[in-house]
Amino acid sequence: MRHYEAMYIVAPETSDEDLEQVIEKYKKIVTDGGGEVGETGKWEKGRRPLAYEIANRREGIYILMQFQSNTEVPKELDRIFRISDDVIRHLIVRQDEDEE
Repeated sequence: MRHYEAMYIVAPETSDEDLEQVIEKYKKIVTDGGGEVGETGKWEKGRRPLAYEIANRREGIYILMQFQSNTEVPKELDRIFRISDDVIRHLIVRQDEDEE
């Protein structure tokens, strides 16, 4: 299994309860694909200004999720991120083995 890191930005008006549901939704996609989710949560302070305006928003809540899986799970996660209304932007990267 390979190590991955996914960062996604959620709309700033998302409530804490809804945010937990969003986080659990994406964790479930990884675990349903046979992966294991490591650390997941708000990145640093969570709500941060965006570098540029995206969909008429100047802020977003940054979520960082580390996970291990086969190569199919990041592809499926990327597909789900693209069609989800609750994610403004996302990025999934593979972590090198020697960084750990």
